[in-house]
Amino acid sequence: MNIWFTENQSDSLRLSLKVKNILYSSKTPYQNLMIVETEQYGKALILDNIIQTTEYDEFFYHEMITHVPLFTHPDPKKILIIGGGDGGAVREILKHDTVEKVTLVDIDEEVIKTSKLFLPTIGCCLNDPKVEVICTDGIEFIKGKKKYYDIIIVDSTDPVGPAIGLFNKEFYNNTYDALKDDGILTVQSESPIINTNVTVDIYKTIKNIYPVTYLYTGIVPTYQGGLWCFTLGSKHYDPLQTTVNNIGFITKYFTPEIFKACFSLPSFIKNMLEGD
Repeated sequence: MNIWFTENQSDSLRLSLKVKNILYSSKTPYQNLMIVETEQYGKALILDNIIQTTEYDEFFYHEMITHVPLFTHPDPKKILIIGGGDGGAVREILKHDTVEKVTLVDIDEEVIKTSKLFLPTIGCCLNDPKVEVICTDGIEFIKGKKKYYDIIIVDSTDPVGPAIGLFNKEFYNNTYDALKDDGILTVQSESPIINTNVTVDIYKTIKNIYPVTYLYTGIVPTYQGGLWCFTLGSKHYDPLQTTVNNIGFITKYFTPEIFKACFSLPSFIKNMLEGD
């Protein structure tokens, strides 16, 4: 078999993976969904021809979007994930003993079902008794919520299609209202190389709402450009004033040293954020 899946990461950049098998393909009410088995990265979840996660490199992303805010907060108990139907963020959050409840809100039920079936190492905790799964629009779900969550994680697809409303001021204002007085928001913030304007817009919008705001970086090999950004908005706690001495569970990427280093931005990203 000589089949290749190609993602157009920009008008001038493509990523191609050699495919061993196409395991599942469906058009859901919201998007085109595929599960393919690749030679390099194992099984991959693809939505609207964009790679969302792969078995081989998913831990880079899921550990950074979860453990940075959960170690910044001293006592995270109630966590909301908007998006993240593959279950990787849920798996990582449940490693923290303080967590009492994780609410996962994803608009597409079929993503959740296929992840459980085809990506069990990623979706392995979606049936955990601490996890509540709600299949609805996260934008509508969060409206009217008041001071309930300790941490909100926006684990969304790119800002197109059903996810576009997760990248605007009204939504971020609603996350602020839904968080407790010491709550923390973390948002995946795209590639600083390919999606520069999106990265900057997310950071600046959140910075205008949250008193403590930082951009931090991680590496995700299959994502556009490899270098990936996250924005942390906090009502109270400052991650730069937080020290992680002992993780207490197994990770593949995240370490106490990376927790500290991920907030040290390269000059080109600093210049992006400081520009008008």
